[in-house]
Amino acid sequence: MSKSASDYKNEGNAHLQAKNYDEAIKCYSAAIELDPKDHVFFSNRSAAYLSKGDAQNALKDGEQCILLNSSFVKGYSRKGAALHALKKYDEAIKVYETGLNIAPTDAGLKSALADVQNAKESASMGGNSGMGGLFGPQMLAKLVGHPKFGPKLADPAFMAKIRMMQSNPQAMLQDPEMMEVLQAILGGMGGMGGEDDNFTPPPQPAKPKVPEPEPEPENLTEEEMAAREIKKKATALKEKGNSFYKEKNFPEAIKHYEEAFSTDPSNILYKSNLAAVYIEMGECDKAIDICNQALELGKQSRSSFDDIAKVYQRIAGAHLKKNDVKEAIEAYKTAQFNKKDKDIERKIKNLELEYEKLKREQYVNPELALAAKERGNTAFRDGKFPEAIQEYEEAVKRDPKNAPYRNNLAAAYLKMGLFNEAKKEVEKSLELDRNYVKAWAKKGDIELYMKEYHKAMDSYRAGLQIDPASDLCKQGMRNVEQKIYAGNQSGAPDSERAAHAMADPEIQMILQDPVIRTVLQDMQDPARARFAQDALNDVSVRTKIEKLVAAGILQIK
Repeated sequence: MSKSASDYKNEGNAHLQAKNYDEAIKCYSAAIELDPKDHVFFSNRSAAYLSKGDAQNALKDGEQCILLNSSFVKGYSRKGAALHALKKYDEAIKVYETGLNIAPTDAGLKSALADVQNAKESASMGGNSGMGGLFGPQMLAKLVGHPKFGPKLADPAFMAKIRMMQSNPQAMLQDPEMMEVLQAILGGMGGMGGEDDNFTPPPQPAKPKVPEPEPEPENLTEEEMAAREIKKKATALKEKGNSFYKEKNFPEAIKHYEEAFSTDPSNILYKSNLAAVYIEMGECDKAIDICNQALELGKQSRSSFDDIAKVYQRIAGAHLKKNDVKEAIEAYKTAQFNKKDKDIERKIKNLELEYEKLKREQYVNPELALAAKERGNTAFRDGKFPEAIQEYEEAVKRDPKNAPYRNNLAAAYLKMGLFNEAKKEVEKSLELDRNYVKAWAKKGDIELYMKEYHKAMDSYRAGLQIDPASDLCKQGMRNVEQKIYAGNQSGAPDSERAAHAMADPEIQMILQDPVIRTVLQDMQDPARARFAQDALNDVSVRTKIEKLVAAGILQIK
């Protein structure tokens, strides 16, 4: 059977633990080829590259891991470790600090950050200069064969002391063990004289290889021996079936899977393998029937939850082949009920999103949308605004790319006082058609009701740029100018209008503009009023001041 990305990842993990770095990299690369959006595969391959000594490729995979999932903390560990290995200490520190902003308590990131900071400090001291230089790579190599200290190089606590000696040797001079280490480095156990800088400890005699114990004799009954032979024969038949499956020799694959199941009917996964062949042949219904047979047999033979889950996953695969996403989701959920699998959980979420999109696409029907819009218009004219909203919403679902339908829905929302909903729909209408003048007029009307007069003016002006003769935009402009004039004449502050204005990023930027701040100060000082008047001759300044007036921040009588 063909391997999944998860299978390759698990094989890569086993090779990495066994220090077979090249094989681990091959497995992770195969997983990435099958699923290039899984950040974990890049993280693992980065670790394999770094273990192999290829820091440059480790860095690339670490960066790709973060790009795919910026909240995955281990991605920052991978990138930081690669940069540390490349002696790019400042960049490594920044990466670790970014990771700690996401996970402030992560012990691995804290430890790695301390290591790279020590390495940077040691490098800034000249690397091999001073007493800390005695503990450089060449000198430490002398300890490898040392009978006492060689084994301790694998002890984290011992290595922490060594790093402390590299960065701050004076702090460790009171440590008897470190003084003994220093003697070993300088004199090869000959004291502090250091006559022989090229001293290399004599090689230690190889330890005799302890023979592995002979396996205990198996005390199996004849029935147990026979059962083991049956399983062995069935497994061999299944492996042959797998080979034929990979070669797409489906008749032979079917033959061997059927023989495997006949040999060992207790293993329902042979039925699942058989179903996989029929899925590849396009006979998905037959594959599902075979899987259902396997599930019935599994109940009778009390198959493991793991095996049951795998059969349901096969059923899901058959449904996907038939483009039946809904049934595939249900089969995957049943598989999860039997055995949790993170890869399947992620697949379910993606399929659910795909299914919702598919339902929306299948629901589209412009003719039914037009009928719903007409019913909405009738209800709107009769003042039945809740009913109009319901019909317009139906029209939008049936034809989501129709700008006028969304504009009509915005008008109905506005009648019900649902300003935020109305503004959301009219903005979507304009996303669909930026030249739709009625939508610009409606947007201005909504902003007028929300007392965002400066925004309303911008909307009406945008509509008039498209159609200078638009009565809707002209009337809207007159209405907003009257509102602004009335507010200036009353002299009473409008707290709601001011709150809307101060929440607008554009207004905030205008108020922070040094030129505008100077003009506002000059306007309040009669002695400098002429300077303010001169500044208003600048179109940019005048436009910003007018916007402050429209927003209610500045009142001019």
